[in-house]
Amino acid sequence: MDAMIKTLEQYDSQVNRCKDIFSKKMRDYGTSWRILRPSSITDQIYIKAKRIKTLEETDSKVGEGIFEEYQAIYNYCVMGLIQLEMGTAEDPQMDENLVESKYAQQSDDIRSLMMKKNHDYGEAWREMRTSSLTDMILQKLMRTKQIESNQGKTIASEGIDANYSDMANYAVFAMIQMTEQ
Repeated sequence: MDAMIKTLEQYDSQVNRCKDIFSKKMRDYGTSWRILRPSSITDQIYIKAKRIKTLEETDSKVGEGIFEEYQAIYNYCVMGLIQLEMGTAEDPQMDENLVESKYAQQSDDIRSLMMKKNHDYGEAWREMRTSSLTDMILQKLMRTKQIESNQGKTIASEGIDANYSDMANYAVFAMIQMTEQ
């Protein structure tokens, strides 16, 4: 099987799992996340990535594992991209069909970016350690926090949206790696 076809099948499978969790949680919690500022979403992603790093180095005392945290990172990145597009809502209630449409659009954009970068980098992520993907997410978080401290302004770098997209892709790569082990 062609490497890119295999990657796309694995990628889509993991994103579908994330979307399923997102949809179920939306039915449980509604769209309460719409009140979060992007900086708060960045902090939520940080909490998840930091926990992954801790779990990679120690044992879990809570029960949820690393895989679920990568799924949460993907979903928070999509939420962050939606917030960047739509802005923070005073009233967090949003039509579920609209949310799912926005989720699908952001996921499609993230996937498109992955395909372009994966082509250019020759599937290098497959030879990386999962822990390195965690570290790269943490590095992107530090960059994102700095950009947020600069009120979103950059001089020579990509913006917050690009960092969210990259983190989402790293999370999917990590999930693929974990399912292959």
